[in-house]
Order: sequence, then C-alpha cells, then structure tokens
Amino acid sequence: MPGSTKRLLAAINPSASFGRARDAGPRAVELLRAAGHEVRPLVAASWELLVERAREELATAPDALVVIGGDGMAHLGVNLVAGTATPLALIPTGTGNDLAKAHGIPEHSVDATVAGLLDALEREPVVLDTGLAEWHEDGEPRSRRFAGAVSCGFDAIVNERANAMRRPKGASRYTIAILRELVALRPIAYRVEHDGGVLEFDGALVSVANNRSIGGGMLIAPDASMTDGLLDLFVVEALSRTAFLRLYPKVFRGTHLSDPRVRVIHTARARVTAPGVVAYADGERLGPLPVEVSVVPASLRFLAPRSGGDSAVE
Repeated sequence: MPGSTKRLLAAINPSASFGRARDAGPRAVELLRAAGHEVRPLVAASWELLVERAREELATAPDALVVIGGDGMAHLGVNLVAGTATPLALIPTGTGNDLAKAHGIPEHSVDATVAGLLDALEREPVVLDTGLAEWHEDGEPRSRRFAGAVSCGFDAIVNERANAMRRPKGASRYTIAILRELVALRPIAYRVEHDGGVLEFDGALVSVANNRSIGGGMLIAPDASMTDGLLDLFVVEALSRTAFLRLYPKVFRGTHLSDPRVRVIHTARARVTAPGVVAYADGERLGPLPVEVSVVPASLRFLAPRSGGDSAVE
C-alpha cells in the first residue's frame, strides 16, 4: 500500500568516524524516520560485531536492510541478505561506490539518495545476480558472496600491500602501494578454467566480474550485466611497465578492449590458479588462490531508484 510504514535496519560503517561520512548515518536515519518509517540503526565498534548484530536483527524479517558506507559496506550487505527475501538498499559514502554507480544512486548526497530510496520502497525491488567465491585457507573451506568482481591480479596485489602498510593513512597509502608494485611488476603464471575451456598464460590481471566496474569506475567489463546469469572473465596478458601505464587510463573509459592483450569471456563459472596471489572481492580480502567463482542468478533483491542506472541492469 502506497505510503505504508516500513521497518528498516540501517547498518552504519563503524569506520566512518571523520569527514562527510561521519554524519551520513544519523542524517539518513533522521530522513527515513521523518518520512514515517520505523528505523533501527545498527552501530558497532567493529565489523565483526556489526555483522553479528545485523544477523540477529535480520532474523526478525525487516522490510529492508539499508547499508551506509562504501564498497565494503555494500559487500557486507550483499553477504547478509543475498539469497533471502530481504531487499538491500545502499546509501553510498565511500570512495569507490561501484554498485551505486551501476544503478544511478547519487554519491555523497544523503538527502538525494534517501529521496530515491523512499520512492524505491514503494515499488518492487530489482532482482540481481550475485557471485559466489569459494577457496581454502588454513585447510578450511571458505566462501563469500560478491556484487562486483573477484580480483586476482595486479589490483589484488596492490590491495594486499596497502593492507600490510601501517602508514600513511587514507587514500595516499594505495597510491604508494601502486607505485611500489609497478616497480616490482612481473608476469603472473595463470591457469584459468572456464565454461569454454582452459587458459594457461603469463598475465598481469585476471578478474571475474558481475558488475561493469571496480575501483571507483574502472570499466573492466563495459558490457557486463548483473541480470544475465553470467560473469565476465577479464584477462590481461603480461605487460611491461610502459604498456601497463598506457593501458591503465583506457580502462576508465572502457576503451581497453581493443588491445589484443585484453580479453573478456562470458562464463557462468571460473577457477583461477596462480602462485603467490591473494584474491579480493569488492575490494575485500578473500584468501590465497586458487579460487572458484560462480554466478548465482537472481539472488539479490535491490532497491534502486526509478531513474535506473547504466547497462549493468538490462
């Protein structure tokens, strides 16, 4: 019924303690309540506690889970509600916001985002595919859902280095990590199994994508769809540092596919093996390769604004 009161959970990034993101959670809760909805904020001192609290509250079958933060929070939300009847809503306040970009959700404007969410709450959610990553670590099987992509190459190596650095804080740490890894750039010996066969090659990058972009707008798979029941296997063969630097800006424009060293293969599953590489999903650490990646069709109910977004949703 239009105008009906919804019962919402609002999970707020426990790391958002500074800058414009600091006030995003309280502001979103204020606006949703002012619109007549019942909102239960979820705030915790750590990610682990936030996940624990969210799982407890989701057992009460709320009308939606609203996550407030960047790609890490979107990843958390996907893992909490994918495969369930609870829709996910996103108020993006991070630096990447690739899931938000795919669906035309305003970034860094809580008022505008909530306005779109209020409209979406009165309509049926869109239904999206998610990915499932499975690997072993310390002898134990592990798995994680993802919305965007699993990275198994240079970008994952940069993430791993940045996470190991204690200083500096903030985005500059990743810039330094990129520069250090460029100096050490070397071919990676990959074996990639997919629906159409097996690839064995020396490469620079392998990602298995559900969404078009990663890293705040890097269009690794410009034609990817989150509703087609397939993943886009993105493969870049080994490059010199000079060639890498020439190719890199093309990825943001989606014009890199004309390079003969770049391939995109549509597949429902992939197994990626390479020595010494740790996989990341949506920018979050998974574990060492090999990793098995598969698509889970129509597994996420998502509250997107009426204006739509880009071709990630067809």
